[in-house]
Amino acid sequence: MKLRAPMPELVGATEWLNGEVTKDQLIGEKPTLIHFWSVSCHLCKEAMPNVNQFRDEYQDQLNVIAVHMPRSEDDLDLEGIKKVAAEHEITQPIFVDNEHKLTDAFENQYVPAYYVFDKEGNLRHFQAGGGGMKMLEKRVNRVLDEMKKTAE
Repeated sequence: MKLRAPMPELVGATEWLNGEVTKDQLIGEKPTLIHFWSVSCHLCKEAMPNVNQFRDEYQDQLNVIAVHMPRSEDDLDLEGIKKVAAEHEITQPIFVDNEHKLTDAFENQYVPAYYVFDKEGNLRHFQAGGGGMKMLEKRVNRVLDEMKKTAE
């Protein structure tokens, strides 16, 4: 997915956990962070406390959506996904992508992976891997600062 590309429609979920959202609900008011993770991904689990802290710190300024991207047959078990989500306090909406429909729409190949969209729904930052929360925070703040400037 290229920078400035529009956010794909959030369709094709096998299931939604913690509530369902649409692209239209996310666009217009505030930027959105969409992060891909998997129950079999050790780095994802390590990064989750940082993602949760980020989500809580920016809850008034940022939409946060999780996408569960299975990497093997074992990752398709919905009860397993629910269990790991509860253990790691993933309270934001989770798009369960057992058929890789959203994964394909994003052209995503990685977990964890982070996509930051501005409030117009255009991709502003992409990053993959377990580290780099400081960079992610910097990019989100840049999008938020631009939003404040255009509002003034």
